[in-house]
Amino acid sequence: MALMPVKFDLAKRVKLAQGLWLLYWLCMMAAILIFSMGIFFKIELRKRSEIMDNNESHFVPNVLILLGLAACGINAFGGKVCQDSLDSAKFSKWKPMLKTYMSGCVVFCIALFVAALLCFLMQISLHFTLAEGLRNGMKYYKDTDTPGRCFMKRTLDITQIEFRCCGNNNYKDWFEIQWISNRYLDFSNEDVKVRVQSNVEGKYLMESVPFSCCNPGSPRPCIQHHLTNNSAHYSYDHHTEDLNIWARGCREALVSYYGGTMNSIGAFVLLFIILEAIVTVGLQYLTTALETMADPENPESESEGWLLEKSVKETISGVMAKIKTLGKGNQVQEGDEQAPAES
Repeated sequence: MALMPVKFDLAKRVKLAQGLWLLYWLCMMAAILIFSMGIFFKIELRKRSEIMDNNESHFVPNVLILLGLAACGINAFGGKVCQDSLDSAKFSKWKPMLKTYMSGCVVFCIALFVAALLCFLMQISLHFTLAEGLRNGMKYYKDTDTPGRCFMKRTLDITQIEFRCCGNNNYKDWFEIQWISNRYLDFSNEDVKVRVQSNVEGKYLMESVPFSCCNPGSPRPCIQHHLTNNSAHYSYDHHTEDLNIWARGCREALVSYYGGTMNSIGAFVLLFIILEAIVTVGLQYLTTALETMADPENPESESEGWLLEKSVKETISGVMAKIKTLGKGNQVQEGDEQAPAES
């Protein structure tokens, strides 16, 4: 017995075909948007690849781009089938392809679901990639005359200004590294000598941050040196001067930015899956309604459409039986090939 049968007359078939045609073109617009999202996400990752140690994964944006292109082709085909469905001569040429097309749509929806899942899960790997990349990027901040690292200072400064952040976890991360190059240090100065000699690794460390950590909304001129020394500045308490520099770390800021982007893309892909499922179900009803017309020569005749020709249990059993048959067929072919070889 057919699953969820529906009676159709000419008027219902025409309305269904026209509605599906519009939905397929809406899906086309959504597919173009998914393709564009993939391109945008790929560009955003490349823009900040330096602070990710060039270890960022482009797998997810590449998958989105491919699925967007595939969705354009799939929905264009479905729209054409709906357009030709009211002309029996034109529709007949699509009949042999429809079962394969329907199966392809189901597989495509599964692929879309996996892509949406990857969008949500990628945030975990991105968290660790940014943590390591920012840590190394801060170490190379001073190497403006070293090939391959000369733009790291600019990249980090722009990142801290754009995302209103400072350091990896917070501004104190800058206290643990030498971010001023030796070429700009006067080693004849007693203070510089003391700082370098007092450090085991011979680094010039200080309680300071780069200018890009400064908050332009601060009511006083930015204090970026001697940040924890209250006596070094007039009317200053580093525990309460939270407006002076950005308190949030850049890892948190970037994960929040990329996470929000990926959550939005993932949510949109899930909505797109629902839309794809609706048009696939609608096309199934339309094609079965056209195939079961009482009199194919008379367009006014009634027909019946259904979601599945048999019940869900019977359909699954049929699919499993076909898979087993294919498996046995392959085994027989392998046996036939080995027999002549042994003789």
